[in-house]
Amino acid sequence: MAQENENEETLIPSTDYLASGVHIGTQQKTGDMKRFIYQARPDGLYLLAIKMMDKRLRIAARFLANYEPSSILVVSAREYGHHPVSIFAKVTGVEAIVGRFIPGTLTNPESAYFTEPAILVVTDPMTDEQALKEGVHAGIPIVALCDTNNSSTNIDLIIPTNNKGRKALATVYWLLAREMLRERYRREGKEEEFTFDYKEEDFEAEI
Repeated sequence: MAQENENEETLIPSTDYLASGVHIGTQQKTGDMKRFIYQARPDGLYLLAIKMMDKRLRIAARFLANYEPSSILVVSAREYGHHPVSIFAKVTGVEAIVGRFIPGTLTNPESAYFTEPAILVVTDPMTDEQALKEGVHAGIPIVALCDTNNSSTNIDLIIPTNNKGRKALATVYWLLAREMLRERYRREGKEEEFTFDYKEEDFEAEI
């Protein structure tokens, strides 16, 4: 019974979170991410606290639900993030840029790629550094998936997670999409009508 109660506290059972590897960080940790780390493994990898990540996912979903989907931009230069971000965009209606982020996309009105989102979501502050810099310059809120080795400078909302693993990224974007849509239904008083037919595997990049 205790295990069932524990499972009810998180968006998916803790065992499913563990199986996806969302908690497995890197061998480096920053002072910014220290509060989200609960221990280090014998091999030197730092592990993120699942319940803290789960709580931040809920907060991020509610936060993103405040915006018109078309005003949200999600980016991922990291290869394993391309598919989950693309499916996230398809499911929720947000805009997505995967692969190389063209300089000036958020700052140069004369660029053919210029766009003016109201909020930016980055998959990794390191690999999405150009998008992060331009988001800061544009003065828009920034949500970021942050691993143990990331800095939280200029990030408004951190989702602490393994932002490099194929299954981890699929799990995070799957849950974020589900909860973001659920929140929209809730605000419209239609939560009982909410359904989500996508599975975690649908968000997973091919090897």
